[in-house]
Amino acid sequence: MLPLPSHITRALLWLLIPAGLVLCLWQSAQLARETALESLQRDARNELRLSAAGLTGYLSRHEYLPELLASRETVQRYLSGPRTQDTMPLNQLLDRFRRTTNVSDIYLLDNEGTTLAASNWHRPDTFIGVNYSFRPYYRDAINGRNGRFYGLGVVSQDRGYYFSAPVWADDLNPDASPVGVMVVKIPINEIEASWKNPDTELLVVDHNDIVFMASQHELRLKALHPLDELRRQTLQDTRRYADEPLEPMGLTEGEHLSDDTQLVGFDHGLLAGSMYLSLSQPLPQLGWSMHILKPLTSVTEAQWLAMLLGGGLYGMLMLAGGISWQRYRLRREREKFADRERATLARARDELERNVARRTQDLVATNRLLSDEIEERRRTEATLRQTRDELVQAAKLAVLGQLAAGINHELNQPLAAIRAYAENARIFLDRDKVDTADANLSQIVELTKRMADISAQLRQFSRKSGDRPTAVSAPACFDYALRLFQTRLREQHVNVAHDYPEDELWVLADLVRLEQVLVNLIGNALQAMTETDGPCLTLGIAREGKQVRMWVDDNGPGIPEQQRQHIFEPFYTTKAPGSGLGLGLSISARIIDDLGGSLTVTTSPQGGARFVILLPEAGSAPASRPHASDSTASPTAGSTTMNSTTMNSTPPNSTKGQLHE
Repeated sequence: MLPLPSHITRALLWLLIPAGLVLCLWQSAQLARETALESLQRDARNELRLSAAGLTGYLSRHEYLPELLASRETVQRYLSGPRTQDTMPLNQLLDRFRRTTNVSDIYLLDNEGTTLAASNWHRPDTFIGVNYSFRPYYRDAINGRNGRFYGLGVVSQDRGYYFSAPVWADDLNPDASPVGVMVVKIPINEIEASWKNPDTELLVVDHNDIVFMASQHELRLKALHPLDELRRQTLQDTRRYADEPLEPMGLTEGEHLSDDTQLVGFDHGLLAGSMYLSLSQPLPQLGWSMHILKPLTSVTEAQWLAMLLGGGLYGMLMLAGGISWQRYRLRREREKFADRERATLARARDELERNVARRTQDLVATNRLLSDEIEERRRTEATLRQTRDELVQAAKLAVLGQLAAGINHELNQPLAAIRAYAENARIFLDRDKVDTADANLSQIVELTKRMADISAQLRQFSRKSGDRPTAVSAPACFDYALRLFQTRLREQHVNVAHDYPEDELWVLADLVRLEQVLVNLIGNALQAMTETDGPCLTLGIAREGKQVRMWVDDNGPGIPEQQRQHIFEPFYTTKAPGSGLGLGLSISARIIDDLGGSLTVTTSPQGGARFVILLPEAGSAPASRPHASDSTASPTAGSTTMNSTTMNSTPPNSTKGQLHE
């Protein structure tokens, strides 16, 4: 057999490939449709079974109630008595039973069908006085049988299910006739509310194909099929659905999948435009049938998904076949110039090896330079850290230099007093006044202790910081910083106010660095109030969440908004040339930032500047407190004001008094 020409073979392939694709898509869609319909039918059947059982149980649980009420002596005695008796006790009894059983209404009819008492006696639409002899539940009960009925209420126009029972005046007489009928109306709105599901529609249909209950309001009181005149007249006589038009829903039946399952659609209305899977289940006890409608959206999605997967698989198979064919062709081509390829690859390999060797040398040189740069950067960072620490220490020494005059004055006063006490002690010893000389020597001891405290403060402030933050008393740090400015406070007549809480607050910080920041801020505040009348320095502490806020206020001229934006920049200063380098606030901000806090500046309520420090609060006070809290007592809690002249008055000059003795 001769092979077909190549152009005919290609034409056949171009025809067979699309035909195979169409066949694959169609088979995939059919298989997916059958599988999805089976799954949807199974889910719908389970859901329908549960809903039907719930509806039957909900309505049947009140079936006993009318017979129970009909047997009560109060009801029987009322029907046997005159009609002039008071019905209010009976109305209240029925209302109590209505509330207890959570039914819609309970009412009592006489033997002619007129309502004598009702649980809704107090409402404008009460049933009292209305005749219901046309209702089937009345006729069943007046003939001695328990009755059932469903429909719209004549007065309330609400749908309900009715149970009725005869009321006997003489239960023992078999020939007696009922003297009345007890009726219980069950609401159905609650059970309908539980049917709300966007993917499911539930319908309860009576034997006249009227949708009495539905999961959506628009579907209720509709006819599945158009009603003929005879059936419509019968419904009108029983007033089952009052004056409702009972319009048809436009149901169109499609494919029948089984006896109780089919595909349906709707010509108009709420459900128009889609196809649904419809299953039905009879409710013989209620005389209804329940239908469930499931949209075929999941079936359509499954078909599309199956078509996509089938088309993808078919495409992969075609692609694999094409690749195999192409590989076969390439293999044949490769065999023709295999030698040439090997030669070319050999030359390329040699060139690649040369390039790799050359690039390796470049990478080694570059790596060496990079290592040198990294080491240089490390040395630079170490130098930078050392320079920064030295700069911080220099800033502290600069502050000490500014305080030198005051410290000198603080030391000169005790030295002068010591000299005077010593001279007096020699005179008293010559006069054999040992007790007086001993008192002068005690004063000298106290003065030397005071000078030692001043020296300790200077050494403490000038020492270098520790490595790790510890618990530091915030009030003690403020008090220590103030002691370095006692002379300036007295000379400027500065009032110092404290705004502290009752309990002592502890911050997580480095004691030395925090004291340096506070000394810097207090020194700036005192310098800002040099030309201020009645200078006032306010120091505050407060808890703010898990942080502690410390602030320094002055009533100086303040800091303009434009200068606040640059106040923490290095070498930025508003002082006169030669008065400062502009590093104090920059270093202070860097110190607080390293401690895990922040330093900001705002306007003080007194009109000057307010510098605020935020630091993490320490969990608890340390077992042994730092030097700041040892050397100074905590300030009085609350908001107090203290004149600077009382902070450290001059030593009592008792020289003359001792000498005159």
